Amino acid sequence: MTNPRTIARLESRILERAAHAIEFELADPRVTMITLTKVELANDLRTAKVHWSVLGGDVERRQAQRVLDSAAGFIQRQVGRVLETRHTPRLSFHYDDSIARAAELDRKIKEALNKDRELNPHAHDDLLAAGVDISLPEPDEDAIVEAEYEEFLEETEDGEPK
Repeated sequence: MTNPRTIARLESRILERAAHAIEFELADPRVTMITLTKVELANDLRTAKVHWSVLGGDVERRQAQRVLDSAAGFIQRQVGRVLETRHTPRLSFHYDDSIARAAELDRKIKEALNKDRELNPHAHDDLLAAGVDISLPEPDEDAIVEAEYEEFLEETEDGEPK
């Protein structure tokens, strides 16, 4: 078993080099705001899961996954040039939805706090006095349109309304 400090050091180096390769060295016009969030390196140093996130919706996520899958070999070679290991780990890219889940959880907490204030107008005055913003953000117009479009697609089958 490899020393956990060694694994952490290698994970950090892989993350840094892969992010640099994606940002500055990929000549793919489909590359958009892809952010690498973390790397999980196996104890045998043969495989590494690279977790990523992207700004946008489902379409951008699928497009980014295709870009990363097609560039995996190139990125792996770039990572192999800076690692001082016998073997270059095989990279696999996995979508990290933790940012979206955190935003959704934050929204649900704010909704609950606002419902509490509807029932009791003085509820959570301590939070407001401390400067905590419990107001819900205005709905994003693009998100509303995208949700309505997704709903329309679900309601139709082969282009015909149900």
